[in-house]
Amino acid sequence: MSENGSGSENGNGNAVRGMATVAVVGGGYGGAAVAKALDGGTDVVLIEPKDAFVHSAGALRALVRPDWAANMFFPYDRLLTRGRVLRERASSVDPGGVTLASGGRIDADYLVLATGSDYAFPAKTETDSSAEALRRLRVAYDELTGAERVLILGAGPVGLELAGEIRAVWPAKRIVIVDPAPEVLPGFLPEVRADLLRQLAALDIELRLGVRLDEQPPGEPGRAKTFTVPTTPGGDLTTDLTAGLTADIWFRCHGVRVNGGYLGDGRLTLPTPKGQVRVTDTLNVTGPAGPYAHVYALGDLTDVAEAKMAGHAMRHADVVARNILAQARGERATATYLPSPVPSALLPLGPGGGVGQLPDTERGAGGAVPVPAPRVAAYKGADLFVGRFAELFGTA
Repeated sequence: MSENGSGSENGNGNAVRGMATVAVVGGGYGGAAVAKALDGGTDVVLIEPKDAFVHSAGALRALVRPDWAANMFFPYDRLLTRGRVLRERASSVDPGGVTLASGGRIDADYLVLATGSDYAFPAKTETDSSAEALRRLRVAYDELTGAERVLILGAGPVGLELAGEIRAVWPAKRIVIVDPAPEVLPGFLPEVRADLLRQLAALDIELRLGVRLDEQPPGEPGRAKTFTVPTTPGGDLTTDLTAGLTADIWFRCHGVRVNGGYLGDGRLTLPTPKGQVRVTDTLNVTGPAGPYAHVYALGDLTDVAEAKMAGHAMRHADVVARNILAQARGERATATYLPSPVPSALLPLGPGGGVGQLPDTERGAGGAVPVPAPRVAAYKGADLFVGRFAELFGTA
């Protein structure tokens, strides 16, 4: 790899002279998308420790349908044509490039930080090996199969989707979702929340809001073990829980951890107290002396004020790719990212139902429109966008 960024080795080991080198750290939703978009006009090195791209949006269905689980993994070997994917982990970054955990070094003209975040299993895998991830999902499926009562901690999109996937496979299990918040999906349209409550009731999924557990359930999440935990009711949306909650298995569906440990030395930037990276509206990283013109960040790693979702990360990727390609041609980086003023999401409740809302593009002014269950099911619930990523990774 060139020390001055004037050229690099392509996937065949041949030098590509005159091409700007872009090091993309992280091959998740945003990182894979930006690497693909830059592949034609720059020399891309995608640094990613996993042996395959993980379509995490499919993880909850993979838990309840082991025969489907392989659909959430896509090999990187067809993602890039000129660039290459380096199965490595970044140990630190600086304005000139990336230092690898192996001790190697990637010098680059442009840097893109796209390491995303971690979430509790099963929403995200906890291993770099797709084979090991599949094994863990199968173990959790076997544990869940024998459990009659399921406790889900967290009534956000992950907890709700997990409940819907479990119900689609096991109609007779008792499913209880617990959350200390007083309402579900805050910020969404009242009619969307009302439709969600209606569908949950029709699916016989209990939603208990304003409830706190006095202690964490025993054992690991996703492992069958009958238990009773004391609770503290609050608000007027709960039933009498003085006897606590009894279940045979539980799952944690809350808590996000930003993957920015390689920034800990402060050589490039100092993360926020939440571990995120400060960015401008062009998604340039802000360092001690101000924004870097050649360093970008996207996705969950950034401090962009919006929900952390795969769709947003991919829209970030489009902005970053347009800016880097413009700069590589000697032009100014002018593409900007404006977060939506209203929350938007498609939230399946199994393959055949769900709720959602999207920005009102016709009326604008920060409005939103509800998405009916059939459209949620047809657009996302049926295949969880697997077809879209098959095209991106050349496996369609």
